[in-house]
Amino acid sequence: MKTLTMGGLLLDAGKITLAGAERILRLQKERNMLFGEAAKALGLITEKDIQQALAQQFDFPFLANNKTGLSFELIAAYKPFSAQVETLRAVRSQLMLRWFVDNRKTLAIVSPINNEGRSFLAANLAIVFSQLGERTLLIDADLRQPRQHKLFNLEGKLGLSNLLAQRVDHSVINQISGFRDLSVLSAGTIPPNPLELISRGLESCLERLSAEYDVILLDTPAGSQGSDAHILSAKAGGALLLARQHKTRLLKLEAMKNLLENSGTAVIGAIINDF
Repeated sequence: MKTLTMGGLLLDAGKITLAGAERILRLQKERNMLFGEAAKALGLITEKDIQQALAQQFDFPFLANNKTGLSFELIAAYKPFSAQVETLRAVRSQLMLRWFVDNRKTLAIVSPINNEGRSFLAANLAIVFSQLGERTLLIDADLRQPRQHKLFNLEGKLGLSNLLAQRVDHSVINQISGFRDLSVLSAGTIPPNPLELISRGLESCLERLSAEYDVILLDTPAGSQGSDAHILSAKAGGALLLARQHKTRLLKLEAMKNLLENSGTAVIGAIINDF
């Protein structure tokens, strides 16, 4: 098996030349530095170059630019070593310990009103789970105002609604390029009866998908848009509550929590979004 060294990766990527590599090696030896540190000290590469090479060394998905068309809102893909993404990894760890055990695989991301960041959180959580090596499926179950197809640059013409209507099969699920363990099922055609569609078909759909994935995250409509989030959470079995700092009212958050718990849905916790 070929060993992926920092120097070899930087050479292959065209970040340094052979002459530059020799300068780096001399400085590395003189000052007992890491190769990347020496290269950066010489001004031959940037911190971003180092992080990209480290991501390749450790088989860690990382996007250096927007050539894929993926939205820059996907900070877990573009800035995996930022403080924000460290917070997301902390949330991932808590969920792995508290929820994704005992064969539980599905979780809904919910919040009381619009513009609280459900799609942002669901998408970035899906990425950090996939970076852990978990076979991850993100489902855009917001059949009213879907966003995941825009975040992941998908056509979005066919998806969950078409699958629930039994018009298509699982081939509508999109494997996201550059992320070995990440798949996205977009919302698909906006139906006239979203609540009825998810009520009658989602549970069996999730049962089938759970045989193929380790983690399934549901992006949902706002609680204020009807009973969709309530039904989706019940089908998932658990919900993660989201509030936005300086926007979400505590009374609305408590009301949604009580509604979910009274219907038998496990509320795993709450997150305050200040991103």
